[in-house]
Formats: sequence, structure tokens, C-alpha cells
Amino acid sequence: MSDVTQILSQIESGDSAASEQLLPLVYEELRKLAATRMAMERGDHTLQATALVHEAYLRLVNGSSPQNWNTRGHFFSAAAEAMRRILVESARRKQRLKSCGDRKRQSLNDVSVPELTDEGLLEIDDALSVLAAEDLQAAKAVELRYFGGLGHEEIAEALGITVYQARQKWTYARAWLRERLRLSERK
Repeated sequence: MSDVTQILSQIESGDSAASEQLLPLVYEELRKLAATRMAMERGDHTLQATALVHEAYLRLVNGSSPQNWNTRGHFFSAAAEAMRRILVESARRKQRLKSCGDRKRQSLNDVSVPELTDEGLLEIDDALSVLAAEDLQAAKAVELRYFGGLGHEEIAEALGITVYQARQKWTYARAWLRERLRLSERK
């Protein structure tokens, strides 16, 4: 049993000191996942990777109800889902506020990052909800890959399936989402 899995087990049994031991072990990996995800966001996004990691970690460990993580992969799956929810909540909040008019944040670097608008993120979230009703594992594969930055091997571990099945779920979900989003553009 890995250190992370042991600490997760301690947290599950109510040991509050164990959550302090967990962060140093998983921080760098969570930071890499968040940085990968944030690189896909639009350039004027106000949320930074570090803030995303901290918010996701707090949601995972400081929840009012005890969490049950079976494995390290299960924990990172939950982290990917938490990051997705944080980004979607941020996009929804920005759509509601609209208090800044047409002003946009200026980037200080010349790095060109593929932009995803808040509307696009909300469309993806809605489509993932529909896909989850049809094929939960395919939706989870997208969440883990897109929001968590996990590879096929890590997705397979998190979902408890083979690497081949993880690739199949990713391929199916990607094609399904492409078609779903194309149809929504026509409306």
C-alpha cells in the first residue's frame, strides 16, 4: 500500500492530522494536473493553477462528510472532478456578473494559449452531463483526461478498467462530444 493510500485510509477513518501529511505528497502532481488544465484555458482567465489546486484540495479533504478513496487513482479522479467543478462554477459566476463591460484582462506575456470561452466550458459541461447519463465511464474518461490531464494508463487505474478500454472510452467520448458540440453550434 503506498503512502498516499495509507494516508487516505487514515483520513477516511477520521484522523484530522493525516490531511496535513497528504498535501506534501500529492501537491506537485496536483499542481502539474492543474497547470496542464489551465494551459488549455483562455488567456484572460483570472484563476491560477496554484489557486485551482488549493481550492480542489480543500474541497476534497475539508468536506463535512468523510471521503472514501479506495486508491491513489481514485483520489486523483476526485481531484480532476473537483477542478472541473471549480472551473465551471467560475465560468458561470463570470457570466452572471458581467460588471466589467467589454474590458478584458491584458496578458503580460506573448505566449499564445488556445482559448476556451466561458460559454464553451459551459457547453462542454452540459454535454458531459448528457454523456454521463449515457456512458458514465466515457464521461469520466473525458473529465480525467481534459480536466485532470491524466494519460490512458492513469485513467484506466482510476476507473478500474484496462488501458485498452480507457482508450476506447476516450475515443468514443471525443467523437460523441465533437458531434454533440457541432449540433449545438447549428442551433
